[in-house]
Amino acid sequence: MLTLAWGAATDRGLVREINEDSLVAQPPVFLVADGMGGYRSGDRASTIVAEEFTAGNNIERVTQEWVMQAFARADSRIRADTHGGTTVVGMAVVQQDSMPYWLIFNIGDSRLYRCSGGVLSQVSVDHSVVQELVDQGRLEAGQARFHPERHVITRAVGAARTARPDYWLVPVEAGERLLLCSDGLSGELDIEAIAAVVTRKGNPQEIADSLVELALSVGGKDNVTAVVVDVLAAGQDIPSGSSTGTTGDPNRAATDDESTRPRDAAVSLRAVSTKG
Repeated sequence: MLTLAWGAATDRGLVREINEDSLVAQPPVFLVADGMGGYRSGDRASTIVAEEFTAGNNIERVTQEWVMQAFARADSRIRADTHGGTTVVGMAVVQQDSMPYWLIFNIGDSRLYRCSGGVLSQVSVDHSVVQELVDQGRLEAGQARFHPERHVITRAVGAARTARPDYWLVPVEAGERLLLCSDGLSGELDIEAIAAVVTRKGNPQEIADSLVELALSVGGKDNVTAVVVDVLAAGQDIPSGSSTGTTGDPNRAATDDESTRPRDAAVSLRAVSTKG
């Protein structure tokens, strides 16, 4: 039995007139979308993504193909409906070899962090100009938050080029905590500040609220959203020697003979919301 608890918080910030962020916290899918394009356009773009990732939501049918189709539908609707775009980071529960896994997906600079054994690490990789500079060795990672082009992204849903997310397949571990957030959080707080909150004792709603409050207290220049998920129980143990995560070619779907392909079998899941 996979048992999850979760909480979510969002705020328009102290500068922006509206909140263009949207979120999904509805097992088996958790997601944050950060809209771009200004009033109406960005808000509408992120809302479309949230709608597509909750349409027909069924634990027995969540696969990489399901996620890819949701991205394609959202991209098509955004192009037809608005001049905006949106970043997306999310994760869905899938099953492989009778084990629960997170299928993590990302496009843009919204982020997913994973806390395991008291150590926080960033799983997603930003699609941004500053990340490319870091990868090329032309910019220190610690300087990225202050670079003048830190908000320039290179991929988005609804943008001129076809949406091309990255995917990771990561075993679910009992006791781990995961954070999905828009750049309104990661842009205000460095990983040390985020880790100080995420590693505290408290339920996911308390942690999500604290993260948003902290981002507001140090500037709140952008919309800020946090979704926090705790794994209370993960059923069977992950066999020793299992991979802790695999990336595939984001340009194509997995083939039947790939060991990292999510299976269609159901995951027995009990969800415990701490929202409210």
